[in-house]
Amino acid sequence: MKSQFAQSFYALYRRINLRPRVWVLPLMLGLALSSVVPSAAAQGTKIGFVSTEAILQESRPAKQAQAKLESEFKARDQELQNLANRLRADAQRYDKDAPVLSESERITRQRQLADLDADLQRKRREFQEDFNRRRNEEFSTIVDQAEAAIKRIAEEEGYDLIIQDAVTVSPRVDITDQVLKALGG
Repeated sequence: MKSQFAQSFYALYRRINLRPRVWVLPLMLGLALSSVVPSAAAQGTKIGFVSTEAILQESRPAKQAQAKLESEFKARDQELQNLANRLRADAQRYDKDAPVLSESERITRQRQLADLDADLQRKRREFQEDFNRRRNEEFSTIVDQAEAAIKRIAEEEGYDLIIQDAVTVSPRVDITDQVLKALGG
């Protein structure tokens, strides 16, 4: 016995006089799949959402990692600030003294300023690379902890799907607060 949909499709096929092998195979395949794969709505799929950004900013491990990074890089940051202040002061002194300097002294001081600027730029680049590497190390452990917490919550509460970082999300599916609690804050 054919389904109502199959009967109406076959009647339409006969009216427009298409060859069966063009339309029947996709139709039969579609009907077979629709009967084999039950719809998500029919099964009551439970979906949750987690904001990765909130986890990496508001969780206790993230705050601890941020404090650790700040203390670890504080001395180097201060050194960079001191070097930048020295460069600024030397440049101001040069601008003030330039009209009375000899050509060779002017060239020497310009070269010193250029060397100091190049040193500052190199140290800033190294600082940024080191900071980014350490931040990635610290935050990768937080991501691992968060994923474990998300999996645990999904299993305990029967979630079928957990989405991270969506464009728009209903507050009723947002489980970010549960994950933050599971991470200790």
